[in-house]
Amino acid sequence: MKRVVIIGASSGIGQQVAKLLLDKGYCLGIAARRQDRLLALKQLAPDRVVTAAIDVTASDADLRLRSLIDELGGMDLYFHVSGIGKQNKGHIAAITSIAGTKGLGPAPSYSATKAMQNVYLQALEQQANARGLKIRFTDIRPGFVDTDLLSGDFHYPMMLKPDNVARQIVKAIDNKRHVVVVDWKYAILTALWRRLPRALWRHLKI
Repeated sequence: MKRVVIIGASSGIGQQVAKLLLDKGYCLGIAARRQDRLLALKQLAPDRVVTAAIDVTASDADLRLRSLIDELGGMDLYFHVSGIGKQNKGHIAAITSIAGTKGLGPAPSYSATKAMQNVYLQALEQQANARGLKIRFTDIRPGFVDTDLLSGDFHYPMMLKPDNVARQIVKAIDNKRHVVVVDWKYAILTALWRRLPRALWRHLKI
């Protein structure tokens, strides 16, 4: 029975992935700042879920994560949705974004941080292989997802539903994908973005 740690499981993509993995029979160690929402998930399978209140920006986040892993009895997959621990085998899946493909004028800082995450995961994968560690990485790059993060008056185009995104994420993890863009429309869009020369990109209005 696989053991999965999900950081950021209280809502949105993390919550939907947690539900799907529970349906597949996994044991989960779930964490977020809002522990009341985690307890609602635990009620779905009390004997297969352990919870922890973890704020990834807090100084004790690493200790709380280690405690959660110990309570779960180890982990086979670490899924980071909110915002990493040492291991020598397993699977690390992280939510990044299509925003890391190109610098987006409406969100310069966000684009930069997501590009950093893309490159960081790529570097970690190379390092793990060079050290002979059996760690697999999955870089998950969704488009706009209808979650609390994007709530407000602004209407985002091509909005994706969290449950559909979660299904594609679980499929990508099961298939041991290295990089996956969610969904197919965004895969086409980002492929076009990559081919646009900088001279044209700088004048593009997004």
